[in-house]
Amino acid sequence: MIAGYGSVPCDERPDPEVAYWEVEAEDYYEEHGQFLGDERLVWCPEGLDEAEVHLLGDVAGVRTLEIGCGAAQGSRWAAAAGARAVGIDLSAGMLRVAARLGAAGFALVQSDAAALPFADQTFDLAFTAMGALPFVPSLAAVHREVARVLRPGGRWVFSTDHPLAWVFPDSPDPELLTVTRSYFNRQPYFERSDDGRLRYTQYHATLADHVTALVEAGFTIDRLIEPEWPDRGGADDGQWGAWSRDRGRLVPSTLIIAAHLSR
Repeated sequence: MIAGYGSVPCDERPDPEVAYWEVEAEDYYEEHGQFLGDERLVWCPEGLDEAEVHLLGDVAGVRTLEIGCGAAQGSRWAAAAGARAVGIDLSAGMLRVAARLGAAGFALVQSDAAALPFADQTFDLAFTAMGALPFVPSLAAVHREVARVLRPGGRWVFSTDHPLAWVFPDSPDPELLTVTRSYFNRQPYFERSDDGRLRYTQYHATLADHVTALVEAGFTIDRLIEPEWPDRGGADDGQWGAWSRDRGRLVPSTLIIAAHLSR
């Protein structure tokens, strides 16, 4: 496998035959499923649970869209809470895991987050827990599409990698908190198979990139959260790459933004 940071053509997508989210979908669930649960909405490795933090509020009767739903834990939680829920993901492999776990009461759709197959003003609320946003080349395109399918005043709540985490080595060891990459270097991390096929990409956006893209799409930011690692709970050290309790007490690893459509 070939891995590193560098240019990836903006129209190149991971090859389904080798793509991480396709070939590793079951293994990913096997590794993280116990922490995530099947019917919980866990926002981040720090362990923020929607049942406790209430970022979405009461979703009974609300039309919800989970972007980059993976195994659809969020949509399953929303449906159980009375929402008219839909989950979308680009990965057929992850959607197969979602269907196997059960999709009673909500719909699953295979879709690119930057090209949603829904009519304008279809949903009241969109959300994602670490889904889609780090893995698409155009952050702005996703925010525009979410704005398009939301009704006036609709809410958009998402968690993603904290932009600051990009500058440090991908290790949970707090002793390695030495800046090794420029915060302003937006070249993505990529992995290619030995025959050169794209397997995985992850893109970096600064905090200003997030704010600008949201505002330009018509959103007003209501809350910005940088979770601190709790004394108890959260994922095991190293379970999600650089996330760890020791490191999380020093610098944030997750960014959560709640916004509403203001136009």
